[in-house]
Amino acid sequence: MAKYLKTGISETAAEEADAGVRATVEAIIQDIKARGDDAVRYWSSKFDNWAPDDFRLGPDAIDAAYRALSLQTIEDIRFAQTQVRNFAQIQRDALKDVEVETLPGVVLGHKNLPVNSVGCYVPGGKYPLVASAHMSVVTAKVAGVKRIVSVAPPYQGVPNPAIVVAMHMAGADEIYCIGGVQAVAAMALGTSTIAPVDMIVGPGNAYVAEAKRQLFGRIGIDLLAGPTETLVIADESVDGELCAADLLGQAEHGPNSPAVLLTNSEKLARDTMAEIERQLTILPTAAIAGKAWADYGQVIVADSYEEMVTIADQIASEHVQVMTRDPDYFLKNMTNYGALFLGSRTNVSYGDKVIGTNHTLPTRGNARFTGGLWVGKFIKTCTYQRVLTDEASVMIGEYCSRLCAIEGFAGHKEQADIRVRRYGKKEAA
Repeated sequence: MAKYLKTGISETAAEEADAGVRATVEAIIQDIKARGDDAVRYWSSKFDNWAPDDFRLGPDAIDAAYRALSLQTIEDIRFAQTQVRNFAQIQRDALKDVEVETLPGVVLGHKNLPVNSVGCYVPGGKYPLVASAHMSVVTAKVAGVKRIVSVAPPYQGVPNPAIVVAMHMAGADEIYCIGGVQAVAAMALGTSTIAPVDMIVGPGNAYVAEAKRQLFGRIGIDLLAGPTETLVIADESVDGELCAADLLGQAEHGPNSPAVLLTNSEKLARDTMAEIERQLTILPTAAIAGKAWADYGQVIVADSYEEMVTIADQIASEHVQVMTRDPDYFLKNMTNYGALFLGSRTNVSYGDKVIGTNHTLPTRGNARFTGGLWVGKFIKTCTYQRVLTDEASVMIGEYCSRLCAIEGFAGHKEQADIRVRRYGKKEAA
């Protein structure tokens, strides 16, 4: 049976915090629905101290962002976007339109159609998350989305040049410097200056995730990406220093980011806990990572690989770093995770920033029923049908008529019957 050497805050405490977020988000959305741009400007000023005459960045502002960056930084952004684009294209190519004659004279098919317009949220208030522009805008572009709106909050009082350049290089059609609930609501509801979109994607803090949840139905969303989560699965083939680095590397996302060590070695568990305390004395982001570790960190010692798989699937973590003698065992047996990082040579940071897979992933156990953002999230698979012959229409119609009668749908039944009468006569003639 598993032993918990460290646990995080209670579920009740977490739920109380969520309740406060819900109320705040609802009030902001209602205000923007009522007052449009005026409300957007008010909330942007309140939360970000940012209220320009126009939130949209024009060519001059975009050119200035390029000039603010070194050639090396621009090349690094280009390299990362190339990796994301290449893998997204491979995924897109795997989505095939189909058409098949399933019965004589009956043709069924589907087409993979991109969403017409998408809003891409790029977090940037606490850290300028440049990579989120690659993950959302590049992927939407590969999917064939016609209109891509990209937004990010100001960073230290101004549009962050690296984010602006990344959004522009990725192919965004409209770029706005605006963040938080007000950005999500403006894209979903539309204002006099921002036309509404059909879908909103991208990670964000608890308020952004809650805004997407409340607006879902009016617009589509990718998933509810809450605070970053990481699960490190390890055995004694690695050491505490490596495990600690991978846990703290994700805990620095925010003070409520869960970081969990799951191991079958109590020695490794205790070594990692000691190493975390040491690394927190030198890590520049220790104030955030340390708070996350204190409140949300867990250390679990299991008896076997089998028990580790069971526990990992129960946690259903966003990121799962597997550093064991046989990482493929977990690839073969685990079913609930946002993304797997197999072996000590890779890590979550590679996936977050550059390797090519998408970093917008399910959190809070949602990996039990969904994967992360990928090119297919921007695609609607829409079916169609065609009946080629009178004989086929009569045959299908007779079945349909009887099935409609079972359900008591007289109008549905007549839709079938009129065709049986009409095309049956032609067949008889």
